[in-house]
Amino acid sequence: MTSAVVGAPGSPRRYLHSLWLLSARDLRVRYATSALGYLWSVLDPLVMSIIYWFVFTLVFQRNGIGGEPYIVFLLTGLLPWVWFNSAVGDLTKAFKRDAKLVRSTAIPRSIWVNRIVLSKGVEFSFSIPVLAVFAIVASPRVELNPMILLFPVGVVLQAILLVGLGLVIAPLCALWGDLERTTRLILRALFYASPIIYGISDLPGIFRDLAVFNPLAGIFTLYRVGLFPQQWDAAAVGVAAAMSLGFLAVGILVFRRLEPAVLKEL
Repeated sequence: MTSAVVGAPGSPRRYLHSLWLLSARDLRVRYATSALGYLWSVLDPLVMSIIYWFVFTLVFQRNGIGGEPYIVFLLTGLLPWVWFNSAVGDLTKAFKRDAKLVRSTAIPRSIWVNRIVLSKGVEFSFSIPVLAVFAIVASPRVELNPMILLFPVGVVLQAILLVGLGLVIAPLCALWGDLERTTRLILRALFYASPIIYGISDLPGIFRDLAVFNPLAGIFTLYRVGLFPQQWDAAAVGVAAAMSLGFLAVGILVFRRLEPAVLKEL
């Protein structure tokens, strides 16, 4: 009877059911011993936004960098960045953390990548109301426009990018432990190389051209353009879509090639 409900073994329905159960488990474990629970999903980016707002607005002169109101501009970049950063960080330990389950279950091993992307994506969705509240409070200065409909497109592209990266990062880190630390260093550099505290148009000369080839630049554009239409950059969005799909294709190939070696290592 249970099999009929969740689908036959190996079926997409069974896979999705297992994916949701694992993701829900991650969320329960994360918040089980936390008094603030869900609020931790928004406190980190909110505090970071307030710090950057204070530094760049009250201490230093931004000279037009970013958009107004700047706190909303920051949130539209920091909230998805926290999803990206925390997901990639967990992906480096995707197989080692549940090594026994990875070895013993018959579920496709890609689920250990997808469940991290999904659970972190759910946490990101919890933080969206905070952005909405700030946008509403600042409504006289926020240019809400029909391009807000591109926000879900940004979510989908970021999920595709994370899955593609995860299918590469997870097996490589399982085989070579030093890559976990290397990934953390790359993430630190990527934060400043991505248009989070600034916009693509704020970069001078060749740096703007190079920024377009960062897929996060186009994805963050999709998040921002519904509130800051001047941030639209068609080239960045097109490159982000192409690179996200490209990473997914490469990730599938790499994962299939390395999966046997990972199982032996575990």
